[in-house]
Amino acid sequence: MSKGRKENFLIGRRIAPSPVRGGMTVAKLIDATFLAYNGRRLGEACRLLTEKMLQDDVVVVMTLTGALTPAGLGMSCLVPLIEHGFVDWIISTGANLYHDMHFALDLAMHQGDAQADDTVLREAGVVRIYDIFFDYDVLLSTDNFIRQVASQPEFQHPMSSAEFHYRLGRYVAERQRALGLSKVSLVAAAYEYGIPVYTSSPGDSSIGMNLALLALEGKEIRLDPLADVNETAALVYWTKVKGMKSAVFVLGGGSPKNFALQTEPQIQEIMGVSENGHDYFLQVTDARPDTGGLSGATPSEAVSWGKIDPRRLADSVVCYLDATVALPLLTAYALERRQARKPRRLYEKRQEALDLLAKAYNERRREKPGA
Repeated sequence: MSKGRKENFLIGRRIAPSPVRGGMTVAKLIDATFLAYNGRRLGEACRLLTEKMLQDDVVVVMTLTGALTPAGLGMSCLVPLIEHGFVDWIISTGANLYHDMHFALDLAMHQGDAQADDTVLREAGVVRIYDIFFDYDVLLSTDNFIRQVASQPEFQHPMSSAEFHYRLGRYVAERQRALGLSKVSLVAAAYEYGIPVYTSSPGDSSIGMNLALLALEGKEIRLDPLADVNETAALVYWTKVKGMKSAVFVLGGGSPKNFALQTEPQIQEIMGVSENGHDYFLQVTDARPDTGGLSGATPSEAVSWGKIDPRRLADSVVCYLDATVALPLLTAYALERRQARKPRRLYEKRQEALDLLAKAYNERRREKPGA
């Protein structure tokens, strides 16, 4: 091997970190010592997030899967990110939003033992989420709250899940304040900051189960998943028309990940409107790509669908880490390195976004009738 060719490869940062010392900030620790393997990927994720995704001209959609809120990550990480304007809209499993409300209702979650006998727990009236324990009455109390709120007249019509969560968030925020609690609820924070929160599979959670019971009782409340498809695509199109970039921040994977990424095929493939794909992609996942599942699908695979702009593929990072480890570090790094951004309050811009997308689609139909 020639000397010149060897030098072409040996141009990366030399691995020679200083010793870790007490009192180092999270950002300094990551920059100094996360130099290889998934530690390095996390460092790259931190820098992608702070140096590019949190620029003022970037709209960030965050997707949530896995039991993050029961572990306290809603109040510890997601609420601060919202308060600093670092999240513009959200797609979540219904379970994360359901368990988030326990905290606003002052219902206790406890550390437990993942090796406990579940038959004994069931007999004792204790529910387990791996190593989190809580009283079965926590579920019943939260169910009752949801049904009481969703029975109100303002809910008795078809609506997108964003409208439902916004209306629900007002009640959650009021209960949180009435109980004298600090800002512990993601749902309440999203309401206060005008952040649209969508659920890609609204029937697949205890929230959906309670709404199904209300429907059985004759209530008129209906969540419209087709409205969600149009609204989410419209938010992405609005972002691009306004001269901004779109960033996808995925925690986990699953249906919320696809729901965020399918916005671009909805615009390009289904509607035939010209677009290029999302600009930035950051994912924290423990899923493998070789099993063919969406959770582990790589950014380059997403390019083949038009989901990510191929010209921006370099601006994508996948960290193969547990989100309960990565999210606090990403949050601390972002809060240290970036100033707060002004909230965009995209919930209030949904109709404007829908009008823009509908106009583009109708113009395309006039230009290419029957296409």
